[in-house]
Amino acid sequence: MLIKRKFYNRNTIQVAKDLLGCFLVREYNGKIIKAMITETEAYRGEYDLACHASKGRTKRTEIMYGEPGHAYVYMIYGMYYMLNVITEEKDFPAAVLIRCVRVFGHPMSKEDSARGTSDVLSGPGRLTKYLHIGKSLNGCDLTVGKKLWLEKSLGHSMSKWKVIKSPRVGIDYARHCKSWKWNFKLKK
Repeated sequence: MLIKRKFYNRNTIQVAKDLLGCFLVREYNGKIIKAMITETEAYRGEYDLACHASKGRTKRTEIMYGEPGHAYVYMIYGMYYMLNVITEEKDFPAAVLIRCVRVFGHPMSKEDSARGTSDVLSGPGRLTKYLHIGKSLNGCDLTVGKKLWLEKSLGHSMSKWKVIKSPRVGIDYARHCKSWKWNFKLKK
């Protein structure tokens, strides 16, 4: 079932937890690829020094101040795209980074198989590469069910899974914010 805008228009930390077990769906070249979200991170407000909006409203961060339920896609290190979901009310910059997914019913590349990852795409850059998510999807409305969207898990039992909270990854520059436990993972 397609996730509606109301789901995203809530506290970012809660959305980050609630996205675990949901499906990221990508329509690409006439094919549908579904991946279960198994790790997320929350970024919330200008006071969060790890959030891109901590330096205020800029051309890059303008999307974060927009309507919830849109994709915020940006590049890091000049080679990896990151996929975020905009959350909370308009004019409050907040987003959830999708860090890890499990792909079902779609063949993995030889490179992924060689790493022994089978159906797990760990790392936000790897999952966007595999799902063909790039800058052209920045601003994509995730609530319309075209090109890129999210679905709630129907009939998928989450009772076998536990949610693990930990500090966010790779944000040592964020001073006191680096210890906030806003990274969420599903573990069996």
